[in-house]
Amino acid sequence: MDETELLPIRNFLAEIAPFNELSAESLELCCRNISIGYYSKASKIVPLSTDNPMLYIVRSGAFEVRDADDELVDRLGEGDYFGFPSLLSGEAVSNTVHILEDGLVYHVAPAEFDLLRLQCRSFDRFFNRAYAKRLRHERRYRNRETVTTNRISSLINSALLSVDHNETVIEAARAMRHRHVSSALVLDNGKLCGILTDRDLRNRVLAEGLTGEVAVHQAMTPSPVTIEAKSLVFEAMLLMSEHNIHHLPVMDAGIAIGMVTSTDIIKSQSSQPILLIREIERQQDLPSLIAVSKQIPELLQSLISADARSEEIGRILTSVTDALTRRLIVLNQALLGDAPMAFCWLAFGSQGRQDQAACSDQDNGLLLAEELDAEAKSYFQALAQGVCSGLNDCGYVFCPGDIMAQNPTWMMSLTRWKQKFAQWVENPEPKALMHASIFFDMRPVFGPVNLFDALQDSVLQGTKDNDIFLAALTGNATLESPPLGFFRKFVLERDGTEVKGIDLKHRGSALINDIARVYALSAGIKEVNTAKRIKRAIDAGVLNRKDGLNLADALEFIGHMRLANQGQQFEHRQSLSNYLKPQDLSSLMRHQLVDAFKVVHDSQAAIRLKFMRSF
Repeated sequence: MDETELLPIRNFLAEIAPFNELSAESLELCCRNISIGYYSKASKIVPLSTDNPMLYIVRSGAFEVRDADDELVDRLGEGDYFGFPSLLSGEAVSNTVHILEDGLVYHVAPAEFDLLRLQCRSFDRFFNRAYAKRLRHERRYRNRETVTTNRISSLINSALLSVDHNETVIEAARAMRHRHVSSALVLDNGKLCGILTDRDLRNRVLAEGLTGEVAVHQAMTPSPVTIEAKSLVFEAMLLMSEHNIHHLPVMDAGIAIGMVTSTDIIKSQSSQPILLIREIERQQDLPSLIAVSKQIPELLQSLISADARSEEIGRILTSVTDALTRRLIVLNQALLGDAPMAFCWLAFGSQGRQDQAACSDQDNGLLLAEELDAEAKSYFQALAQGVCSGLNDCGYVFCPGDIMAQNPTWMMSLTRWKQKFAQWVENPEPKALMHASIFFDMRPVFGPVNLFDALQDSVLQGTKDNDIFLAALTGNATLESPPLGFFRKFVLERDGTEVKGIDLKHRGSALINDIARVYALSAGIKEVNTAKRIKRAIDAGVLNRKDGLNLADALEFIGHMRLANQGQQFEHRQSLSNYLKPQDLSSLMRHQLVDAFKVVHDSQAAIRLKFMRSF
């Protein structure tokens, strides 16, 4: 290898940890012994050999490490490593490395790797910690099988039965008896069109005096509520509870792949969040709801201790908030009587995005089917005050900006909400838009979904491909930057005390929320959860796949750091905050956090280029 070939390798390694810790002589020796491999996406998998382990340094491209159960262990890009666990442990290669994008990879042979570890203590420490982290990461996935974050895919009934919609009911009933199941999927040309259950046979055939010769489509439950295979078990339980049903077809990419019943779920392990939500649904007054809500901090702590993903913790905590909100609405309506018109309780901000953590305040509003008269105004004012005050008593403090349903400003008819959003979209004044961004992360918590859909469809119609609005939104989304200064050093801020720290929420997660919101609104994407918005943006082609995956990883990593930090604060009986002291971080974690913030920085630059180039 001549100097022209060595130079780019030397320059690259000199910039990445832990090679930047090596002496000039060690680095030179390492570079001269490196071999280079090119891995094509068409090959799908990097051929790893137990007989010839090596350290692999990603120079370019994108890769995924998966364990023997095909669970994702790590996602790798430029400057990342794989292969070191086998070099350190001497054990056989068990993971596989999938090639997501074509890439160049530097190879370091075992002898050179061992020599560098001997020559440089920090080099050795870096890979030992990376190995320990990899083990923790793998355990995280295994642990999730024992906690409350089981996925629906683990409960799918293997005895799946499907029948054609034109079969007779008696034929379907015999098939159900033969397979010992209480339900069947009903297909029309291979597509799910309904389900047939024991209850359908009882109520729609026998009770109606029909014979068994009637066609299945006349007795089935059409357009059934479904759930995605990747959904969590507790989300299936919520769907069943909300719709008073006991069977859920399981979908994967639009295809029905199984059925989950309430019996399946009962047989699975009980879970604390579900027990808490059920307890909330049983309470009959505000004092008892307040007492139940005191369990929420312990729930958060148990989820953090179980090392659940931050995205899942956010969804679970938000489900508890949703249950409290719905129960408060029901209890207040029991006092006030039926509503004078249809209405929808809207959640904004973190509750809307389903990413609540500790210290969440409330952001909500009321969407009304019609204009208010004096009587209706009095009713909804009393309802909103009762619910908002109840949430405050349960620990969700009043919004400092007064974005709450009890504020008459945010209690409007569908027509007026549409006008309000149109005003923000058509005249995106920077200051007004900065305060209004939170409203674009909205989700219905109570009330008819079609009322909410009418509003959301109108909003997305106005934002999609609206260059002027998107440029203004991007300008607001990039006003703040990640806390990185010169030489990738952390920029520290005071948390209201004399203690300086890294604001993981406002200078981390919130910036990613802003970026994802811009992409989602530009493409008319209905999702409001940030991780889902990123995925849909990749699917829609408005966000580069590699950049999107990096951004999703940064979101999860920063969110996990924020929750882990709050878990430690809770254990030490400290006030929970979003500030992380950098001295509490290991060098490896510091390195990874810097990388995550750099992804956010690059993503901000990308949306500036994409949406503000013409302005």
